[in-house]
Amino acid sequence: MRQTEIRPTFVEFIPERLSEGVLYVSHRYQTASHLCCCGCGLKVVTPLNKAKWQLAEHTDGTVSLAPSVGNSSFRCKSHYWISKSRVLWVAAMSPALIAAVQAKDLADARILARNSTSLFADLCDGVNAIRRRLASTIERLFR
Repeated sequence: MRQTEIRPTFVEFIPERLSEGVLYVSHRYQTASHLCCCGCGLKVVTPLNKAKWQLAEHTDGTVSLAPSVGNSSFRCKSHYWISKSRVLWVAAMSPALIAAVQAKDLADARILARNSTSLFADLCDGVNAIRRRLASTIERLFR
């Protein structure tokens, strides 16, 4: 049955069996999962990061997921937004739009990977600077 609402449930681990109408959110693993809102029963996994989806938690206990969920690889081809825990249905994505979204996703993932590598390099530089200062301090103590 086609869903018009989805209830957020916050978990550490996404359960093996999902219930209809429930959006399981794991902050620890930065993932949200639910059964496709069209009722086909397929599991939808939405990684929560800057290159994929962002989750907004509202003060009234509802959630929003952006961008839209486009299940173009599913037989149902469902396409919907989750806004304030309501499922807002939109038209199926055209092949051209699917290709454009996939290209943007790839570009976003590359940017995220590049930024993550840069952050790791900065962290390593900081750790190495601390090591050098510590070694210098120890060396002065034993002179």
